[in-house]
Amino acid sequence: MESFLDDTFDVKAKHAPDETLQKWRKLCGVVKNPKRRFRFTANISKRSEAAAMRRTNQEKLRIAVLVSKAAFQFISSVSPSDYTVPSEVKAAGFDICADELGSIVEGHDVKKLRFHGGVSGIARKLCTSTNDGLPKDADALRRRQELFGINKFAESESRSFWVFVWEALHDMTLMILAVCAFVSLIVGIATEGWPKGAHDGLGIVASIMLVVFVTATSDYRQSLQFKDLDKEKKKISIQVTRNGFRQKMSIYDLLPGDIVHLAIGDQVPADGLFVSGFSVLIDESSLTGESEPVMVGSETPFLLSGTKVQDGSCKMLITTVGMRTQWGKLMATLSEGGDDETPLQVKLNGVATIIGKIGLFFAVITFAVLVQGLLVRKWKDGSHVDWNAEEAMEMLEYFAIAVTIVVVAVPEGLPLAVTLSLAFAMKKMMNDKALVRHLAACETMGSATTICSDKTGTLTTNHMTVVKSCICMSVHEVGNPSKFANLKSELHDSALKLLLQSIFNNTGGEVVMSKEGKREILGTPTEAAILEFGLSLGGEFQAEREAVKLVKLEPFNSTKKRMGAIVELPGEGGRMRAHSKGASEIVLASCEKVINAKGEIVALDDSSVKFLQATIDQFAGEALRTLCLAYKEVQGGFSPNDAIPESGYTCIGIVGIKDPVRPGVKESVAVCHAAGIAVRMVTGDNINTAKAIARECGILTSDGIAIEGPVFREKSQAELLELIPKIQVMARSSPLDKHTLVKHLRTTFDDVVAVTGDGTNDAPALHEADIGLAMGIAGTEVAKESADVIILDDNFSTIVTVAKWGRSVYINIQKFVQFQLTVNVVALVVNFSSACMTGAPVGRKGHFITNVMWRNILGQSFYQFLIIWKLQASGKLMFELEGPNSDLVLNTIIFNSFVFCQVFNEISSREMESINVFRGIMNNYVFVMVLGATVAFQIIIIELLGTFANTTHLTSHQWGASVLIGFIGMPIAAILKMVPV
Repeated sequence: MESFLDDTFDVKAKHAPDETLQKWRKLCGVVKNPKRRFRFTANISKRSEAAAMRRTNQEKLRIAVLVSKAAFQFISSVSPSDYTVPSEVKAAGFDICADELGSIVEGHDVKKLRFHGGVSGIARKLCTSTNDGLPKDADALRRRQELFGINKFAESESRSFWVFVWEALHDMTLMILAVCAFVSLIVGIATEGWPKGAHDGLGIVASIMLVVFVTATSDYRQSLQFKDLDKEKKKISIQVTRNGFRQKMSIYDLLPGDIVHLAIGDQVPADGLFVSGFSVLIDESSLTGESEPVMVGSETPFLLSGTKVQDGSCKMLITTVGMRTQWGKLMATLSEGGDDETPLQVKLNGVATIIGKIGLFFAVITFAVLVQGLLVRKWKDGSHVDWNAEEAMEMLEYFAIAVTIVVVAVPEGLPLAVTLSLAFAMKKMMNDKALVRHLAACETMGSATTICSDKTGTLTTNHMTVVKSCICMSVHEVGNPSKFANLKSELHDSALKLLLQSIFNNTGGEVVMSKEGKREILGTPTEAAILEFGLSLGGEFQAEREAVKLVKLEPFNSTKKRMGAIVELPGEGGRMRAHSKGASEIVLASCEKVINAKGEIVALDDSSVKFLQATIDQFAGEALRTLCLAYKEVQGGFSPNDAIPESGYTCIGIVGIKDPVRPGVKESVAVCHAAGIAVRMVTGDNINTAKAIARECGILTSDGIAIEGPVFREKSQAELLELIPKIQVMARSSPLDKHTLVKHLRTTFDDVVAVTGDGTNDAPALHEADIGLAMGIAGTEVAKESADVIILDDNFSTIVTVAKWGRSVYINIQKFVQFQLTVNVVALVVNFSSACMTGAPVGRKGHFITNVMWRNILGQSFYQFLIIWKLQASGKLMFELEGPNSDLVLNTIIFNSFVFCQVFNEISSREMESINVFRGIMNNYVFVMVLGATVAFQIIIIELLGTFANTTHLTSHQWGASVLIGFIGMPIAAILKMVPV
């Protein structure tokens, strides 16, 4: 069975081609209820339709943009002076309407933009400030929202409970039974009158309604869970200046006039205009299909919603929001194709299909045998020509028996059990700070054999402080006010001035005042630590920024491992100065000079290089993150389009930043090792820092290897085959190195790889991995979009929790399948055999498939079939049943015993291999409630609903015997678990 399922119903957890998804659907053929069976699988036809519509819209937008640009250059079109402000807009205090704003940005209309006074003119007409943002006036914000709209896209309406009831009624077998019930009611009332003649028909109707409402309730609750999780996925916050203060806001609260701050990896939240910034490259491929990034600046200031910041940082003015944006219009035209189905869903669809075909075969045989028996009896009686109502009802009952066999045999809920289990795991993981974006990641994480983890923020706390420095060739410990005072007193004034200028200008962070009037540092933890260092030395952020003119800023690049800035110095001549900051050994290699203890600039000789390199190694050996700061006087002028120099710098100094290891990480790594999961650290940091942290976490062991990215990428294929299994730490790695490592682990070594990432350049590795894990705090929107799971607290221990939940999903589904298939197999065989032997059914029912499971299923099935067959053969003698009611009492005892066999089988299925199945049972209140409800309903069916359920009252002796027969299955299950497989 397992090999057949692997060959026939095998799909990839990620990026499965549509042909593969279509193949297993065809193999499933006709199912009882396709609406329910395929609800949580990808709608391939709609997905193809959506992709075609997306391509059409992309082409239209691309042509519109190109034509508008060409028109501006070559055509003198209608003068924009024809524009008049609508009266309602004018009355609200604005001088421009939403449609005009939309046409400017969407059409890249530079001419209209200039007519309205450029970006500053648009800001003025929107009654906003490019420095302070929108004023905090609730009434004004409400009027703005009414006129310009909200930043939300149209969503499909939630389906009500009755829609799920309607879908549940589409079950083919239930529809057949409904027809049987209708015919039974008509014939029964016609022959036996009301109400006696309606009992059988109403009993079938009651069973159908019970099944329908239980199914609909389960599906409805599940849909609510997915809706809640979908809301969590869409929670995106962004930095906004409003009422003069920087603050984090949800993108859905943005309004035209808001000032938004964008950085590398951010998704543009609405249409808008570039206000200020440096080196901004925008990836518009999601809208236009163009792979080449677009440079955005004061000449081409148009920013479109849904595009992504590939490089640089900027401030933008929001002009158009929600459904007025091109992205909103695009989203409105597309139907969601849905998530790909998971491998377990597909395999269990295969199991359900195989058993369904077997059940259908047995149903046809059963119906043929029963009808043949009736025809033979009538032939012998000579009445084969004459048919009466009673015989017609008998024929109808035979058909109902055949349908019942299909109902009990086909485990239609088996694939949905996976979805239920995954949805439950997703909700629990959400509580444990892990947001699952793709359903398949839940089960794939349970199979993970390797975790490639970042260091900063995942293994460490990401709360950084500068604790050591080597400024002007002099090493100092810093960390408290007195030590900072000592350092400041020892530094020459010119050196201190250069240091503060470098810190406060060559940075992606900012120092702002919060609403409470407190100083707040914004930016990455590394930037925040450096800025805090500068403030502790007496520097003032705004004063340093205003003292020079920032000409160009190149943000930190994970490939270059450095960032740079060009500033224009005050005074005549407009002298330029370049500042560089980044990985110590890389920036130091670009230096030719150094500032000494006297504040003098001297040549960087061999002894100075050795001293600085030894200092870097010393800091790194203490698990400190090291950065080097340097500057260079730029000769011959500088244009913003020029590249920032990469050599000829003067070293100012080196700082050592402490980033403590997170509590519990060492224990979590030990848990991974015990579970057979290898943990590898992949970081851009210095190799000595990485090794020190890896040892502290328990990642780097005596037989492991630590390697640098540049060394790794120079290795040949043969060397990599030998090297990769031993790699435990990769330092100074580039995103390409991480991608290469992941690809080799997956393809060459057949590992199931989970990879963490937070930067835009981590997207390829996250996409390549079996499970991509993006950081919720430090991660960019691009990284999150490429990930399968978002770790909301950036904690390695949470990753281990995700792996635990992934494994529990597998185990829980195995338990359910063991229980479900036992019920189906026994019900099928018993109904078939009893119908064929006696002409009536027993009672009335109104890798993955492991050797362990087959052992338990077959053993339990054999016992239950044997005991029910024995009861059927000699039950009357065992219970001393006599009289006309004896058949009904025996059938009731058999039915009761069968149900209690399943009750105790459910308890036995709590553990696949452990004998003690009662451990922790009282902690699982849902399980206890389900068991209790099952027993309660069984008592009601037997004792109170006999007329409808075709059962009768049982004595206490008969109840005790039924319970005992069910209980005997538990010790048998325990014995079976001791049989080696």
